[in-house]
Amino acid sequence: MKKKILAMAMLAVFSLSCFAACGESEEKASSSSDAKYTVGICQLVQHEALDAATEGFQAALKDELGDDVEFDVQNASGDSATCATICNTFVSSGYDLIMGNATASLQAASQATATIPVVGTSITDYAVALDISDWNGTTGINVTGASDLAPLDKQAELLQEMFPEAKKVGIVYCTAEPNSKYQATTITKSLEEMGYTVTEFTFSDSNDIQSVVTNACADSDVLYIPTDNQAASATETINNVALAAKVPIICGEEGICSGCGVATLSISYYDMGYNAGLMAADILKNGTDPATMEIQYSTEFTKKYNPEICEALGITPPEGYVAIEKSEEE
Repeated sequence: MKKKILAMAMLAVFSLSCFAACGESEEKASSSSDAKYTVGICQLVQHEALDAATEGFQAALKDELGDDVEFDVQNASGDSATCATICNTFVSSGYDLIMGNATASLQAASQATATIPVVGTSITDYAVALDISDWNGTTGINVTGASDLAPLDKQAELLQEMFPEAKKVGIVYCTAEPNSKYQATTITKSLEEMGYTVTEFTFSDSNDIQSVVTNACADSDVLYIPTDNQAASATETINNVALAAKVPIICGEEGICSGCGVATLSISYYDMGYNAGLMAADILKNGTDPATMEIQYSTEFTKKYNPEICEALGITPPEGYVAIEKSEEE
């Protein structure tokens, strides 16, 4: 009988301990989700530039709002339909703000809601992305953000500085990205004014990249790749073709250049994302209307070169170019 009473007593103590521990765990779980604001981040695809933009965006909001903000970061793996699904889920969950990282993500967020504030990063031209014909620097809707556009006339000047003897330039980009088409059209004007013959070589998805780049290399002295997310995800494929053909590539941003290019006029995607994060904090803290917030543009640009590919092609960059530093993962 004594043994039975002792066993029951021990069971009671154990049950109370479990109850207390479970209660403490639930309390911790609830306290960890007490953030004042929830921000959904839809990133089109994982690559170095977009990753840096997301990182900068989150850092700015944490610096401004501390523990009052939490994030739901989702990656669409390069699929615009998945962007739409992600953004619709953010809207149905009643998130306080949505960040669209890259054009397809911004478009999906804009189409998903007309009331929740949307802040973009890694968008070349907001007028093109949102189909706004009467552009005045603001969207006039619930969308604002930061642009990753480096001056395309300066990109053309960099190409000329690197390859003054070249005659034919091939521009390679994905037709599914309207901002890539915008960049191609804009830089073509500058290059043609410099005397280059320019040809566009386009692909619709990743399956076409190898054959398109092969054709581009066969018909070009140098290639130009704009800030194109599909190209950024396929730099290894592009580099394998171009390096074998000994055709150099000028790129629209550092991430692509580090994988397959010889040089670029680069902005900091982290800083761009950080600026977008400051805009988001202003919206959340102060109630600023994104419709009236001017799109932010980078003001600092750096001429950078890829040491490995330049060496492989026997290219010596002009004075003033900074070597791209590869990450340990690369």
